[in-house]
Amino acid sequence: MCKAVGHPGSGAQKARKWLSVPRLSIRRRIGQLPPPLLRERSWQLLKPLAKAGLRPTSRVSKAVYSRAPTRLLSRLWGLVNEVSLPRWLRRPLFSMYIWAFSVNMEEAEIEDLNRYRNLGELFRRPLKPTARAIASQDLVSPCDGRVLHCGRTRGSQIEQVKGLTYSLENFLGPQDWREPANISLPFLQQLGIRPANRLFHHVVYLAPGDYHRFHSPADWSIQHRRHFPGALLSVSPQVARWMPGLFCQNERVVLSGQWQFGFFSLTAVGATNVGSIRIYGDQELRTNHSRHTKGKYHDSSYTEQYGPSGLVLTKGAPLGEFNFGSTIVLVFEAPRHFKFHVKDGGRIFMGEGLGSL
Repeated sequence: MCKAVGHPGSGAQKARKWLSVPRLSIRRRIGQLPPPLLRERSWQLLKPLAKAGLRPTSRVSKAVYSRAPTRLLSRLWGLVNEVSLPRWLRRPLFSMYIWAFSVNMEEAEIEDLNRYRNLGELFRRPLKPTARAIASQDLVSPCDGRVLHCGRTRGSQIEQVKGLTYSLENFLGPQDWREPANISLPFLQQLGIRPANRLFHHVVYLAPGDYHRFHSPADWSIQHRRHFPGALLSVSPQVARWMPGLFCQNERVVLSGQWQFGFFSLTAVGATNVGSIRIYGDQELRTNHSRHTKGKYHDSSYTEQYGPSGLVLTKGAPLGEFNFGSTIVLVFEAPRHFKFHVKDGGRIFMGEGLGSL
């Protein structure tokens, strides 16, 4: 199992020490706000709807929120993230971020805040090699975060959260890159799911204070990458509970391939204030670009780039990174007796075992 350091350590203590004088008034005022308002700033976009008398669950409020200029705001936020800060401003600004989002800087490979030139570097900070242990199970968590949902798929439907489902075909897109002639077959047959196996899914939400890099959850080979430009709505648990098909609306990068039991995919889903989704070794990928057209997708063949087997990864190998927070969705084939060891709503760390056969 994963060895997580746990609570904020010396880095956070240094931040608290630095903030010992001004934090009294700051914390008194911010502490009066409900935690979601502090931790999920994109949720602020819904406040005008509430003042107008629209409930978050109403069709009108969902339509208004889905049309908010989150892509533009996220691009602007991405530019701000990459602005180099003068050394005198780094420690006070980063200390506020560490304090607000409970970042554990003891785990960071670089604990000195002055060495981070901008917020983006702090978000994407690498961890010490000893901060995470890779479990012996065949499947491990690709990232730190909170489990939104895990379990078996219902046919070609997948659960976003309990009670809300969305189409796996819409989420992954048509499998015409495999065998174009099979596009008319039922979707599970397009994926090549074996009759004796079942399809499972695992959804993890990364909060702003989490470790923002993600790793290979298994020994597998990636054969294909599909990039869906789309909206950049918040993927926080609060929004996921009332926005049907949220992950199908948002910009996402789908990596599809094979592992020892058959089909395997990892999808990085963008969110508000996510300036980019980066896949290591994929220089062509450009996310949240102003020229992208919603509703279209862009394919890239890893078998053409890396050979017949595609991009081969070992369990725990670095795979990519986010800016700010987002979501990882695993969809994979496994024997029907596969069982998850994690529960919905639970905290999980990169490298922690997800299940067993």
